[in-house]
Amino acid sequence: MSVVLKEYPAEGVLVIRINRPEHFNAVTLEARQLIVAALEDAAQDDAIKVAILTGSDKAFVAGGDLNEMKDTGPIEQRARGIHLLWDRIAAFPKPLIAAVNGYAIGAGCELALHADIVVAGEGARFSLPEVRNGITPGGSGTQRLVRAVGKHRAMWMVLTGSPMSGRDAEIMGLASICVPDDQVMPTALDAAKRIAGMAPLAIAFAKEAIVQGADASLSSALSLERKMMWMLMGTEDKSEGMNAFLEKRKPHFKGK
Repeated sequence: MSVVLKEYPAEGVLVIRINRPEHFNAVTLEARQLIVAALEDAAQDDAIKVAILTGSDKAFVAGGDLNEMKDTGPIEQRARGIHLLWDRIAAFPKPLIAAVNGYAIGAGCELALHADIVVAGEGARFSLPEVRNGITPGGSGTQRLVRAVGKHRAMWMVLTGSPMSGRDAEIMGLASICVPDDQVMPTALDAAKRIAGMAPLAIAFAKEAIVQGADASLSSALSLERKMMWMLMGTEDKSEGMNAFLEKRKPHFKGK
């Protein structure tokens, strides 16, 4: 059976499920490649509006598979190209939701940090424990985490390797929302369905404005936001959305 499964639970929604339960979904190079392939296929498929990344009830992703790393040196590690795979995940242009139950450790925490929305279960455990293994996070954990939760909380997590509960992750800004464990996928799926029903161009432009604006100056980010809004004023979906609102009916967006 594949270590990464694709499911289609609703119109416009793709679920990418990491499937190594015997290893708490620790990701191999193959699993990373399959995740990237699934996302890039979805990026080219107009029928897919939203993707959800998830694992099992016990583990989202319990880190990278150390069996693949323990005997590698710096040149071999670079040659594996994992850093390029992270870049390709970050480049996914459509909304990406992480549905997190159980362990989100190391690469699992970093994978969640790449998502646009994180739905965490109360029993989730986020951590970046790499210092315990003699290394540091290498999948953007030190950089994306500090942008999500701030310097002092990021330092605590990275330097002590301490786990963060799903509830704490919500409070600190690592998770969008924390829900009971059995509501993680229903909540993620509900959000995905709602997003899939929106105007595709508006969703794409909104995501790009947030992502690109995050590291820009406020004036540059505001300029980007305004230009994107102005561009959307010339779309068919803008006319459909506004007319549907005024006519008190459901809009039918075409992504045009």
